[in-house]
Amino acid sequence: MNKRTSTAVAAALAATLALGAAGCSGGKHASGGEAGGKNPAAANVGNIVGGTPAKGGTLNVLSDQDFSHLDPARNWVMDDMDFGTRLLYRTLVTYKAAPGTGGAELVPDLATDLGTSSNGAKTWTFHLKQGVKYEDGTPVTAQDVKYNVERSFSPDLPGGADYAARYLAGADGYRGPAQGKHLDSIRTPDDHTIVFELRKPFAEFPNATVMPTFAPVPKARDTGPTYDNRPFSSGPYKVESYERNKKLVLVRNTGWDPATDTVRKAYPDRIVVTMGLKATQIDDRMIASQGPDASAVSWEALRPESASKVLPSAEVRSRLLAESTNCTDMVQMHTGRAPFDNVKVRQAVEYALDKDTVLTSSGGPAFNDLSTAYMPATLFNGKQPDTLKIPATGDVAKAKELLKEADKPDGFTTKMTVSTGDKGRAEAVQQSLAKAGIKVTIETVDPSAFYATIGDTKNRTDMVYTGWCPDYPSGSTFLPFVFDGRFIKDQGNSGNHSLFRDAATMKRMDEIAAMTDVKAAAAAWQQLDGEILAKAPAVPVLVRRWPLVLGTNVAGAYGQTSFGGQLDYATVGLKSPAKSGN
Repeated sequence: MNKRTSTAVAAALAATLALGAAGCSGGKHASGGEAGGKNPAAANVGNIVGGTPAKGGTLNVLSDQDFSHLDPARNWVMDDMDFGTRLLYRTLVTYKAAPGTGGAELVPDLATDLGTSSNGAKTWTFHLKQGVKYEDGTPVTAQDVKYNVERSFSPDLPGGADYAARYLAGADGYRGPAQGKHLDSIRTPDDHTIVFELRKPFAEFPNATVMPTFAPVPKARDTGPTYDNRPFSSGPYKVESYERNKKLVLVRNTGWDPATDTVRKAYPDRIVVTMGLKATQIDDRMIASQGPDASAVSWEALRPESASKVLPSAEVRSRLLAESTNCTDMVQMHTGRAPFDNVKVRQAVEYALDKDTVLTSSGGPAFNDLSTAYMPATLFNGKQPDTLKIPATGDVAKAKELLKEADKPDGFTTKMTVSTGDKGRAEAVQQSLAKAGIKVTIETVDPSAFYATIGDTKNRTDMVYTGWCPDYPSGSTFLPFVFDGRFIKDQGNSGNHSLFRDAATMKRMDEIAAMTDVKAAAAAWQQLDGEILAKAPAVPVLVRRWPLVLGTNVAGAYGQTSFGGQLDYATVGLKSPAKSGN
């Protein structure tokens, strides 16, 4: 899935960097997800902070931005997926509410089990639980799940997960149910049974049904693009009010029955998301934890500059979550346009990039690991390989040599689009590439518009700084989504922002996808990662942690590993609801 975007400024102070370096052996930056020594930011990794919450009160969420999408057909950014699927709507299958590796376990949600396969894993059947209701008391039906999967194909609802488009039989050319057309490959024999017919075997299909695409939307409640503003709830909370870019208020959905839901605890009575705050203000308020802010959490990660206020304080560190995002930041290059249609030019960018400088701009080794492969370390048995052996500080001489071979001895000029929160990282990229004669102009975009901007393949810049996160622990959720050219869209393009169309790569992807031996497939994805890296459609840069400082009255908190380290909203609540003041 898409990595989250941020409006925070990414420029680390010297004190921050010193603290980060001190946490690693010899001050060296680890790569591939392995940190040397004890990381001062990671004391609570894999743990629940604050104990068990009490029921009631108001949980405040302080945010510097609005959601990209809350419409389940369009929701495919980690934070938004976490928020939407834990609070507003349920999916066929979901992740267990647990810290650490336990959070990667699949559990039934709307469905009674994890699905039953037949026809060589080309047919998948799910039975829905009885008693699951919407906010108006009407029952959730299999037809509602089918309808949302179908509406995810609608051209006016871009941005969502495209597993359905990739795997459902007869889906080619389908454009949604607006004209009364439906997919024959999704059958609903009765209100509590849904059957999916796939175009090819897909043993991992239950993992895909965690996506919001597989949440229910009743046809009568569909409002098209404006559904983003008021999704109809099947989860424990419903929307009381939503003023875009300002405030979202959730209250209890009285139609939700906890007897049907083993995942969501729904401790707070209300959840209030206040948007448009300054990132500096959020960090300072969370560190101070005064008044209502004691019952607050931050939506966005701690800014690198604020680490110097957090890491030296044992009290504040005790309230710090810092799970790995499990997402790889990348510089992606438009391989369909000159000069990036030349592999030598792309390789020159690989060698010119000083990843160490980018890591410094991102808060240092306390909050980041250098990346030497596309897929994160979790898909390499815990440690990324370093197949290219490029120094972390880059190799400018080699980059210039490659540019000369590409008939670009004097370098060239180009533009790079970044979310405003990645500006500091982009400036570090800009400075390092300039040493090889590659002059980059940075164009920043507000997070709420970032993916729409870079997803416009005809009008976007030639470089983008973005990233990708595996939807579950399989290479099949990473490399095909980032480098399979058959699913590139003119509008709403996602993942493959290098617009990489390589026949040999796509052929190999199909071969791996057809493998029935899971271990052999995992090894094949790992090998393919290195083969694509040699063709340089993108440069892997970092895998970040997601540092969040909690209010002192917050309980049941941990970073959910399956949602990139974001707070698991299924279990968070308050120690003393009365202290929330609501």
